[in-house]
Amino acid sequence: MSTQFESIATRAPAIGADPGDVNRAVTRRGVSRGVLIAGLAAIAWFGSAALTEWWPSADDWPYTKEFIALKLVLAAFAVATAIAGWCNPSTQATTPTPTRTSAWLGAMPWLLALALGVSVWEAVTAQLEWLPRPFFAPPQALIGVYAEDYPRLGSSVVHSFGLLAYGYVLGAAAGFVTGVSIGWSQAVSYWVHPVLRLIGPLPATAWLPLAFFFFPSSFSASVFLIALATAFPVAVLTWSGVAGVNSAYYDIARTLGARPGFLILRVAIPAALPSVFVGLFMGLGASFSVLIVAEMMGVKAGLGWYLQWAQGWAAYSNMYAALLVMALMCSGLITLLFRLRDRLLAWQKGLLKW
Repeated sequence: MSTQFESIATRAPAIGADPGDVNRAVTRRGVSRGVLIAGLAAIAWFGSAALTEWWPSADDWPYTKEFIALKLVLAAFAVATAIAGWCNPSTQATTPTPTRTSAWLGAMPWLLALALGVSVWEAVTAQLEWLPRPFFAPPQALIGVYAEDYPRLGSSVVHSFGLLAYGYVLGAAAGFVTGVSIGWSQAVSYWVHPVLRLIGPLPATAWLPLAFFFFPSSFSASVFLIALATAFPVAVLTWSGVAGVNSAYYDIARTLGARPGFLILRVAIPAALPSVFVGLFMGLGASFSVLIVAEMMGVKAGLGWYLQWAQGWAAYSNMYAALLVMALMCSGLITLLFRLRDRLLAWQKGLLKW
């Protein structure tokens, strides 16, 4: 029992110790762990490159040399990150905000997991062929798609982004105005709220036949469907945020002579912005799924059209490449929306859990 207490005492900081020294010690320990994981990631990528080079594939896949070069670049990046973290632990410990090196050290576990996942993927497809062809393609095949079919894939990304931007912006604006109106006015809530509850839960894709019948082009019909999928979560969450504003805020503003327009623009909407952004996040995911379905049904370009074309020609490597691009595109848009939220709601950081 005494040895346990002694070990705990040696690990715990002394009473009265400088909190800055304690924080620096904890940060140095985290940096050392990040450096170790970065070293493991570098070893994993070097080993994966050696697997590609010296383990013969069941077939002669193109762009294998480029694939090896990419692995070596990632291994070198992990080595550079480990060296930077090892050489500058004091900088990491004293800065109040994370530096670029500490951010990359935090991403090293994902880089390590990616190396292991890519190695397993390559082994079961290219070397062992446990997964049947052509339904499953090795990583080299995706590099070949990006190198050879980038004009068609790039134009599909541009078309999908434009279509998504039109529909998402229109749907977010309509949902925001509807939500504020329902949350503020009892008369609007009486008439619009039942309609919203009746139509909103229906999936936007259920309106596909009517949209293509009433709208003059497949592009405008797709914009309508994306806007419809975006508007419902934005409207519901905006209405909830406006209705949930503390009535004391309104009473204080009215005491100071505020008019209804001021109450809406400067009290209700700023207080409801956290809920509005939740609706925007939900609407982005819903609009992205509707985008792919709409492009598969009638649009002559875009990622959904590209997926349908790849399935029709049994070009499964092209399909996987497009799916990866879609995932990166959606993740990037969500990241941008997070940055926008952090900038607009910086004044609420002391009130919200970030």
